[in-house]
Amino acid sequence: MRLTQTVLVALSLLMAAPAVRADEPKPMNVVVLLADDWRHDTLGCAGNPVLKTPHLDQLAKTGFRFTHGCVTTSICGVSRASLLTGQWMSRHGNEAFAMFKTPWAETYPGILRANGYWVGHVGKWHNGAFPKERFDFGRSYSGTHWVKRLNAEPVHVTQLNESDALEFLRTRPKDKPFGLTLAFFAAHAEDDNPKQYLPQPGSAGLYANDTIPVPATATREALERLPPFLQRPTNEGRKRWTWRFDTPEKYQSMMKNYYRLCTEVDATCGAVIAELKRQGVLDHTLVIFTGDNGYFHGERGLADKWYPYEESIRVPLIVHDPRTPAAAKGKTNSDFVLNVDIAPTILAATGAAAPKTMQGRDFAPLYREAKRPDPPWRAEFFYEHAVIGTKDRIPASQALVRHDAKYIDWPDFRYEELFDLTADPQEQKNLINDPVRAKQLAEMKQRFEKLRAQAK
Repeated sequence: MRLTQTVLVALSLLMAAPAVRADEPKPMNVVVLLADDWRHDTLGCAGNPVLKTPHLDQLAKTGFRFTHGCVTTSICGVSRASLLTGQWMSRHGNEAFAMFKTPWAETYPGILRANGYWVGHVGKWHNGAFPKERFDFGRSYSGTHWVKRLNAEPVHVTQLNESDALEFLRTRPKDKPFGLTLAFFAAHAEDDNPKQYLPQPGSAGLYANDTIPVPATATREALERLPPFLQRPTNEGRKRWTWRFDTPEKYQSMMKNYYRLCTEVDATCGAVIAELKRQGVLDHTLVIFTGDNGYFHGERGLADKWYPYEESIRVPLIVHDPRTPAAAKGKTNSDFVLNVDIAPTILAATGAAAPKTMQGRDFAPLYREAKRPDPPWRAEFFYEHAVIGTKDRIPASQALVRHDAKYIDWPDFRYEELFDLTADPQEQKNLINDPVRAKQLAEMKQRFEKLRAQAK
């Protein structure tokens, strides 16, 4: 029996195709859990004496936690753009909440999808119009804690985050690797609502009998040590402080509701991790929990973020990576790992090449390898923030950040600060005019200029 030409061609193609080995490693799945307005110590495992985050604490116990995760710009939209692109604001061009200028093909979701991943985004976007067509599963919403739905009761935004994330995981094609970014709105305040933080009714009992510790620097003296322009009532940080923290009673009420929102996010993270376990894929999934910026809890008489002080620039960072050696699990690391490092780390874990435009660096060697990375890991970084509105509302700021010292420049006011973070971790004594620091200041300003140029 003669074979037709079509069959012969098909057979030749099959014979030429490389055999797929049964033991060949599958591509790593990716889940990014991105919290809003969470600073580095908003975790039980980070030493918070009141807040309950059992699921994230467990993720840190079986994974790895970085104590000095930081952002290069402390505001929602810009930080999210830096996470997606692996770039400083100076390069991606989003100075507030518009779409970044970086081509989509050079973002980690774009690269994952181009490499055959089933890619989803759930929750907050904050980078201009949401490009739903760029995702296989895209649902974007934020701005309120209770989301109104057509012909249905309002649903809490964190509960909607959870149901959408679980739908993504349960309906995804099982023959493709997947990448999901779950971008929470909580614990961001509902700015136009006098209540600010609106948790779910079932959380009302949480922290009801607790007293939230007031920060040591939530004082008039600490406020008066700020640059004069940050002390004015026109400054947005001061304005929002009056919304939330200007009486002891208000402070307790607001912080308890803020913590309730955080615990609700923790529960949703737990539900996502449980679903990954149920599907048998957690041990083949890179899970990263982090935040878009830090947050003032009344320190220095401020609320929210924006400014280059420690409370504002440091964020939580927990990594569950199946490649982590057993000896490293549950450990911590104090190196500066930045939001711009997330994208190249994801791409390296999935076997995709990071574009040359990405400025961050794969940080997996910090927890996967016993020896220090070569070339050495960064010991400093450049921070930047554009003016938002007017300089009297949210002024521009730039900084050179090190573990032991920080130089801050406020270009709109020609005002500078220098802090010794070893002796003064709460940044209360400005040493900019101290003649003893002149040599150090000159060296830091030189490095500041070099890193600022490299950020472009």
